[in-house]
Amino acid sequence: MKRGDTDKRRILLSLIFPLFFVLILWAVKLIEVTTHSNFTRFGLYPLHAKGIPGIFLSPLIHGDWKHLVNNSVPLLVLGWGIFYFYKEIAWKVSILVYLLSQIWLWFFFTRPAYHIGASGLIYGFGAFLFVSGIIRKNINLLAISLLVAFQYGSMVWGILPIEEHVSWEGHFMGFMSGIILAIYYKDFGPRKPEDNSDEEDETDIMDESMINYYLHEQENSQNNSDSESDNT
Repeated sequence: MKRGDTDKRRILLSLIFPLFFVLILWAVKLIEVTTHSNFTRFGLYPLHAKGIPGIFLSPLIHGDWKHLVNNSVPLLVLGWGIFYFYKEIAWKVSILVYLLSQIWLWFFFTRPAYHIGASGLIYGFGAFLFVSGIIRKNINLLAISLLVAFQYGSMVWGILPIEEHVSWEGHFMGFMSGIILAIYYKDFGPRKPEDNSDEEDETDIMDESMINYYLHEQENSQNNSDSESDNT
């Protein structure tokens, strides 16, 4: 198989899980709308037993279609980055970001409200890629890291208690989980430049089409903030 075909195959395979997860989010929202239900009650409610199921369910629930659309493209692109560059640990990183951000949110914050949405995962994946790119000093990881920083430069405001109905706590916990995991798994993923052999590692290939896709799609997605619903 030619190198170009191999790279294209890896790009497509790296999209499978992120795409599947996003489809689940859309299916959940479609079921909620068609059944005239309100799934907010399944969200994460900190320090209450009723909020424990939300540790697993809240990232699957979104307040409205706009909330879901705004989270879908970032999840696809950042999820692709995790599975493309870190195929050996992609599942571990994805699951740990998912669970750690939610468990910490339930345990450390007591604001009386339901937290819903997958923005915490976006912050976790973005932080992981950004910090990994810096730690490893890998030109391709630094490229996607700069894209993350450029496109999500406003992310820093999302981890501050500025907007009342935005789950900044979920963003913050996702962000912290990504940083910690990037440090913990610093020895995994694309090799640093000084470790490269004469034979180019295929994980060091950053497909230009994905960069262009990233830039184009993120221009149409300006708000990745999690929604938060008051307790009723």
